[in-house]
Amino acid sequence: MKSGEKSVRVRAFMAGLATVGLLAGCGGLEAQTSGSIGDAKPDSAAIAEAKEKLEKLTVKGRAPKTGFDRDKFGPAWADVDRNGCDTRNDILKRDMEDETFKPGTHDCIVLTGTLHDPYSGKTIKFKRGQSTSSAVQIDHLVPLSDAWQKGAQQWSATKRKEFANDPLNLLAVDGPLNGQKSDSDAATWLPPRKEYRCTYIARQIDVKAKYGVWVTAAEKDAMKNVLSSC
Repeated sequence: MKSGEKSVRVRAFMAGLATVGLLAGCGGLEAQTSGSIGDAKPDSAAIAEAKEKLEKLTVKGRAPKTGFDRDKFGPAWADVDRNGCDTRNDILKRDMEDETFKPGTHDCIVLTGTLHDPYSGKTIKFKRGQSTSSAVQIDHLVPLSDAWQKGAQQWSATKRKEFANDPLNLLAVDGPLNGQKSDSDAATWLPPRKEYRCTYIARQIDVKAKYGVWVTAAEKDAMKNVLSSC
């Protein structure tokens, strides 16, 4: 797809979205394609919906991290939608612009691209390589460890794998910031780019509502504080 065609499609998609909450009701990854997902900003109706969903989330203390293992959520970046590409490359394609691909991979393996990082506002030139790929990482908006301590211990292996590869819960972002966030929830970490915090929190709430992940009291307070300023 040409860059101009993708930009038109992205703008049309985002205009149609208007609300971050609609993502949870979309179909596969193709239906959620967005080269500028960091520009998505919930409107007043979406914020009201996020507040309503937040009030319905269970509030409990954080369970021990005992037993947590990345493998409990299935193989990293599995091809869950069976489109022939692993989830990491799917998200890179969704969130970046001007991608180039490794020949012979049916446009699956992304070699280069441009990311407009939603967390920092920076423009990052991505180049696949042993020492360069980490510049752009795929963040779980609700970290796997956080989910494990807030309900996922009781899930089936199938549900955990779905959660780990759900496009709603995934975002291509600045690598160092993803490392800084680690497994923090909203009570201890927010994107430094304040303009993105409303979208960030609304998407976290969507993910937690979709999978039944609970929140701590401090986390709920932090989420309410962000939404009150949107």
